Amino acid sequence: MPGNLTLDELDAAIHAGEIDTVIIAFPDAQGRLMGKRVSARLWQDEVAQHGAEACNYRLSVDVDMNTVDGYAMSSWETGYGDMMLAPDTDTLRRIPWIPGTALVFAELQWQDGERVAQAPRAILDRQRERLAEGGLVALAGTELEFIVFDDSYREAWAKGFTGLRASTDYNVDYNLLATTRLEPLLRDIRRGMEGAGLYCEGVKGECNLGQQEIAFRYAEVRETCDNHTLYKNGAKEIADAHGKALTFMAKYDQREGNSCHVHLSVRTEAGEPVMAGDGPHGFSRLMEHWIAGILATMREFTLLYAPNINSYKRYAKGSFAPTGIAWGVDNRTCALRIVGRGASLRVENRVPGGDVNPYLACAAIIAGGLHGIEHELELPDPLSGNAYAAGVETLPTTLREARDLFAGSEVARMAFGSDVVDHYLNQARIELDAFDAAVTDWERVRGFERL
Repeated sequence: MPGNLTLDELDAAIHAGEIDTVIIAFPDAQGRLMGKRVSARLWQDEVAQHGAEACNYRLSVDVDMNTVDGYAMSSWETGYGDMMLAPDTDTLRRIPWIPGTALVFAELQWQDGERVAQAPRAILDRQRERLAEGGLVALAGTELEFIVFDDSYREAWAKGFTGLRASTDYNVDYNLLATTRLEPLLRDIRRGMEGAGLYCEGVKGECNLGQQEIAFRYAEVRETCDNHTLYKNGAKEIADAHGKALTFMAKYDQREGNSCHVHLSVRTEAGEPVMAGDGPHGFSRLMEHWIAGILATMREFTLLYAPNINSYKRYAKGSFAPTGIAWGVDNRTCALRIVGRGASLRVENRVPGGDVNPYLACAAIIAGGLHGIEHELELPDPLSGNAYAAGVETLPTTLREARDLFAGSEVARMAFGSDVVDHYLNQARIELDAFDAAVTDWERVRGFERL
């Protein structure tokens, strides 16, 4: 793709004076893009061959970057040492919206070269390796929604994120007229991402005020997660340059939330489709087991699909966000929607919201599918009606419930390892403790005068 760079192309761009800065980046436990900027000279002299360092607390802080207790991998007692950022040079690319800049994703490693198991990329890699043992490769695409505001990020911060003006005034789902006023921003995002090596398919308005979705072409699952993370960070940077703000939070207000539907399928290493077959609905037996496994693990793995307090506000009846654990053919009321046919046959997981860490969600989908294959789970009947009213088993309704289910999951410990499970259980505990201690606007409005 245009925008992707080889090492030789980066060297040439540096010598030509086109690139003077290289960002070495990694996703943190919340799925945010973190890292450091190094000079082009240092990149060539040291970082390209030997990597860089970062404090190991980067995977063990809360959203506010506070150091918190309970993590095995880093603490005050262990001195908060370094972890290594080993450049994955296959991910080198230009960053067109920041002058003179290239970016590379890094693998997180300990000083002895062992990978940091709790790192999101490593968690996904473990599942990719399990797939590879069976001769399979995962392809994925993520559909990420966001809401645009006419206020800048700094103005929104100063207002306490209240009283913001959405960039449209009514439901603009597929509406071309009202979304044209956003086209200067949306076009810059699309063109910026194309220039950074992503394949942009298009953009459409969504239901909430100011809500949009920019879609990108599917790719191998880790490439998709890297692209997702870069896009999410870059879209905010580009919006900031336009004097606007946008949010990917799962539920900003009482209207429709921001979803992140994940489309994922598997093929052989030679690229041959394996999900289509001569069974009911055009499925292979592998496809049947795959769907059954994702369904069987969905409640236990919801923490990886919905990692925040706010994530669970999105699950509301009649909202196009699922509540019931069911699958259906082209049925948007179900947690799993089956779309495509033949080589394009795939599972759309509608559970994640815009706040999801894509590496964890895709790892959960693959682990669930493999659980179904390994145990030859039978696929229940599809749901053809309204899943909201079908009386099926439901998703957890709170982060606390999801945490408890994840904690008791033997499947999770087998698939991800106890070090990973314990790490993300502690992350959930930190969020719950912070929320339980907070006094909210809702409480003040209800109780300041009237109670």
